[in-house]
Amino acid sequence: MEIERLKLTIKDSVESQRQQLIQLSLNIHDNPELGFEEEKASAWLTSYLEDSGFHVERGTAGLATAFRATYGQGSPRIALLAEYDALPKMGHGCGHNIIATSAVGAAVASKSIIDQSGGSVVVLGTPGEEVFGGKIDMVKAGAFKEIDVAMMVHPNILNMVAIQTLACSSLEVEFFGRPAHAAAQPHRGINALEAMILAFTSINSLRQHIKAEARIHGIITDGGEAPNVVPAHSAAVFLIRALDDDYLAELKDKVLNCFTGASVASGARLEYRWRDRAYAPMKNNAPLAGLFKQNLESLGRHVEAFDPRFGFGSTDMGNVSQVVPSIHPTIAIASPEVLIHTQEFASAAASEAGHEGLMDAAKAMAMTVADILQPGMLDKIKQEFYSG
Repeated sequence: MEIERLKLTIKDSVESQRQQLIQLSLNIHDNPELGFEEEKASAWLTSYLEDSGFHVERGTAGLATAFRATYGQGSPRIALLAEYDALPKMGHGCGHNIIATSAVGAAVASKSIIDQSGGSVVVLGTPGEEVFGGKIDMVKAGAFKEIDVAMMVHPNILNMVAIQTLACSSLEVEFFGRPAHAAAQPHRGINALEAMILAFTSINSLRQHIKAEARIHGIITDGGEAPNVVPAHSAAVFLIRALDDDYLAELKDKVLNCFTGASVASGARLEYRWRDRAYAPMKNNAPLAGLFKQNLESLGRHVEAFDPRFGFGSTDMGNVSQVVPSIHPTIAIASPEVLIHTQEFASAAASEAGHEGLMDAAKAMAMTVADILQPGMLDKIKQEFYSG
């Protein structure tokens, strides 16, 4: 039972880091940084890894706060992904401080396995997951070309090993009208805000006739400057999501028609831009998920099946999963009544339950690294990936 002895060593190694990992998590939590601005978090994480014997390269894929930290040489190359960006005005309401620190904790605990079995463990620091999709740039830049397996663990309200996520595209829209005095000469103006409101109304109507799992939602970022001036400009950002890329493409056309129709009806000129980063749906690797499930359950956690009642999200880990065998498990740090992307969840990410989630995530990932390095296991993982 050599593998079981290895896993005991791994758990001890993670436990030996407990205070350092919790402090690192709290440092990131208490100093929230938005996407592509995570200078402190990136510096703290890379410093910890360098002090632990990892070779660190900064600025991966041309992203200033991305990094690649490697221990060992050659294949199999097992990547543990760290996210560390925060949400505007909400801080770590998605718990990325736990994602980052569990990845580095698991990597450090994996050193003894790499020394014994060969191969390498790689921590990839992946900035700007929220809204920007930093991993999408990293995939395009070839950061995952030599990676054999990738995984990360996201805090949540349930313990799950396989999740469903939505393909997602971002749309930026602007309407250009004509200003006029709203009382004296309203007939001389073209109301750009009314155009945006018309578009919102059309999208609300469209929502009645889309697939249950699809999502359309957005915010107005500019609606005028003064109530007594006909708004000459309005702007908004929308996210369009679907379970697969084909339906996403269909839905994007329908959403754009809502804005085009509002332009015709109001007389305001429409300009729009689809952002070049599109989130892909998650492709879960079943053999890899099975290994992680066994390890997480061995730590005393009950693993749930994905439950659509708790909602669908999108992640740029989906893009990674299209090119490398991947999993994106979740670990419970709060009760099901707590909503993600809220202040309550941000508090949970710095709580005792959050700390225990961090420790169990690190242990389960490092134990899964040990499983992957067993003879024949990587072949099974890759066979499922390429056949699926």
